[in-house]
Amino acid sequence: MLAWPFQPAEEDYIHTPDEQYDAIVNHMRYNKIWLRSKFPADTAYFSIIREPTGHLKTAMNYYSLPKLMKIKSKNPVQTFLQDPWKYKDLSEAYFDFCNMTWDGTRNHQAFDLGYPTKAADDMERARKYIGELEADFTTMLILEHLDESLVLLRRLMCWEVRDVLYDVAPKNSRNYSYKKYVPTAEELANLRRWKAVDYLLYDTFNASLWRKIAAQGPDFYNELRYFKEVNKRVSTYCHDRKKGEPNLTVVASKWNSEFQVDSYICMLIKSPVSPLMKYIRKDTPDGRKGYDILPPRSNMKAIIQGQPTFKYTIERKKYLESKAHRKRKRKRTGI
Repeated sequence: MLAWPFQPAEEDYIHTPDEQYDAIVNHMRYNKIWLRSKFPADTAYFSIIREPTGHLKTAMNYYSLPKLMKIKSKNPVQTFLQDPWKYKDLSEAYFDFCNMTWDGTRNHQAFDLGYPTKAADDMERARKYIGELEADFTTMLILEHLDESLVLLRRLMCWEVRDVLYDVAPKNSRNYSYKKYVPTAEELANLRRWKAVDYLLYDTFNASLWRKIAAQGPDFYNELRYFKEVNKRVSTYCHDRKKGEPNLTVVASKWNSEFQVDSYICMLIKSPVSPLMKYIRKDTPDGRKGYDILPPRSNMKAIIQGQPTFKYTIERKKYLESKAHRKRKRKRTGI
């Protein structure tokens, strides 16, 4: 995580000597002004979004939103969708350290792309903003159509097939009681009204994806089949690869030159984001490796417990230590 929900700060990342950058591949909130100040005018921007219903369930589980909203039912998604407006004053979380309000149940994805929480009901503003995003972004990947999105991205960026390979094995998959719950038609209608900006965002870029694919011609689907085959083969090889095993050779095709899959490529494909962060984060003020920005989930836990939020893990640690010290002191003195 580079910056969320706040803007990247100069002291949070390692700077190049000439302040010139080629790419940023990290979780951050889209901020056009900041990005334009760091990257050339012809920089290509792309991100990924998913269908809002599934996204809501994931967010509710990951950020413990039922606790935030004081929903105690066995199926909090169902309870919430019966009347989302009932929880409006409870679903918003305020990050006091950066003066930012966020609602994980409402337009979470639009928020990540720079849209303000307070404008959730302003659909005219939303349409204008999403139109600007369409102009800003080369493409938007759609999770439900990931392979199609990646093949299109490869073509638009003039990349090689090896540049868009990914591990087909599930990562960060979590099981929870309401994961497979299918909302009723009435509940979905409520959600479409509640998350209107997120649905507009998704519908707009989903339609855009298929328009761009159609413009590629029928050959696109030949490459799609080829990509799925190669990606599966590479993933299987990387997971089954034993020490000293020869590299996997992917022969040339009309979409790529021949390339070798070695242990380094397998490491990149299989690695989660966190180990890669050490290359861009500065050391913390106390000398520990990795600039430790406090994960949003930790701040959400603090909000649920009525505690202040912090930018850095070390700040949270000092707060908890001070709180524990005061508690021990009260216990000793009986005050």
